[in-house]
Amino acid sequence: MALYEHVFIARQDLSNAQAEGLIEHFSAVLSDNEGKVVDQEYWGLKTMAYKINKNRKGHYAFLKSDAPSAAVQEMERLMRLHDDVMRVMTIRVDEHEEGPSVVIQAKSAKEERRRERER
Repeated sequence: MALYEHVFIARQDLSNAQAEGLIEHFSAVLSDNEGKVVDQEYWGLKTMAYKINKNRKGHYAFLKSDAPSAAVQEMERLMRLHDDVMRVMTIRVDEHEEGPSVVIQAKSAKEERRRERER
């Protein structure tokens, strides 16, 4: 099986719980097709560089998976058919990086700086 990283953007009018539910749903699709999700992250509601389907913001999600290509193709197919998912990007990687993604690291560093300023 190959290693993949997936990022998708969901519509801005979803709640955080609904966006995280989408992550669980697509993780289950991979699991049902003999793949496994190594890690998953919800990056939150972020402003996009340009409008997509009249939306300025979107819920970003990130998945790391170890799955056969058929499972990834099925998940991508279902994502493209889902009304709440606006964009999907999947890349194949040689190995997964350990620890949180760069987005989460930047978010935690920003929070740390904010806490230091409040002292």
